Order: sequence, then structure tokens, then C-alpha cells
Amino acid sequence: MIGEAIRLGLKREGFTVDWVHDARAAQTALSGEPFELLLLDLGLPGRDGLNLLRAERERGLSLPVLIITARDAVSDRVQGLDAGADDYLIKPFELTELAARIRALLRRRSGRPAPVIEHLGVTLDPAAHLVRRAGVDIALSPREFTLLRLLMERPGTILSRSQLEERLYGWGEEVESNAVEVHIHGLRKKLGAEFILNVRGVGYRVRPAP
Repeated sequence: MIGEAIRLGLKREGFTVDWVHDARAAQTALSGEPFELLLLDLGLPGRDGLNLLRAERERGLSLPVLIITARDAVSDRVQGLDAGADDYLIKPFELTELAARIRALLRRRSGRPAPVIEHLGVTLDPAAHLVRRAGVDIALSPREFTLLRLLMERPGTILSRSQLEERLYGWGEEVESNAVEVHIHGLRKKLGAEFILNVRGVGYRVRPAP
């Protein structure tokens, strides 16, 4: 029940979430998918979450890891951080705090300390789910917002269609063959045709600053 509530809540916050229920499935997923962050419950069936974290860090896992657990002793928090976690959140917690901690870890990973992204007159606020162009609010669909955030986090970096699909759609979600192109078209209509560039045969990128 908690896992499903977190999955749905984070999806409403604009995150794409894949959820596994035990350590073995987590290892399989981490070895084959390009995730941006690991949200780890310590009370996993079959194997303790700390053991999984240690093993994955030794294997070279570089993702930020946020532990969520009911273990609230200081010694438990110390063990979690020393095992390779980047942050630690004790149950029960508010979903808004969880989302804020995730955004902070993602900012830190991308080397972007400011919470608001600004580029070529476009401002994107991940926490408020707001986009403005020249001071005017722009209405975006949830997936348009997520796609724009991915491109604006690293202006000039090319993301392929498959990379964008992996970040826009979770497991089990049907992806139409032209879904990314449709979202890109919608963003160009709202932000200007030259804001997002198509690198033929490679992918898409936000136009670099001059």
C-alpha cells in the first residue's frame, strides 16, 4: 500500500517511476536500466536493503540513493549513510518532502545548485511545475513538462528518442511510435521553433546559449 501510494504520488509530481518489490528484482533493474535515482526501502523481502546498497556501490553504482525506512535510531541512519546512501527519510513522511529531497539530489547530481532552471528566456520551476517564457506562464502537459526539464537540465546535450522514452514512460506504459515527436512538436509551438533543435539521426537538444 505504501509503495503504490508513493508511486502514484511521485507520478503526480512529474516523475517516471519503476517499482520492484525485492532485492533480486532491484539488482536486475539496476543492471539494465539508466535510472536517475534509487529510492530504497531497507525492509526488503529476502535481503536487507543495506546489504543490497553496499553490493551495488561496490559494483560501481553511481546513482544518488535515498533511503526510506521506519528505522529511526541514529545508529541506523549512520549505517545507511556509511553504506552509500545520499539521504535518509524516516517513515511516516509527507510526499511533498520526499519529492523535494528527490529534486535536491537530482540537482546535486547534475551540478545545478539553483532550484529553478533558466535558459534563453525560458524559466522552469520543477517544484511549482511552472514554465514561463518572457515572463508569461506557458501551460504544458505533464509529459511535455518532464521532457522540457530533461532537455533544459543540460542545454546543448543531445538526448536520443529512446533515452527520452525511457525517462518519460514507466514499465507497462504503452509508448506510441511517434510519442516523443508529438511532445516535441507541442513544445516548439509553445516555446518557439528554434528553442528545441532536432539533430538529424541522433536526437534532440535545447539550443545552446550564444
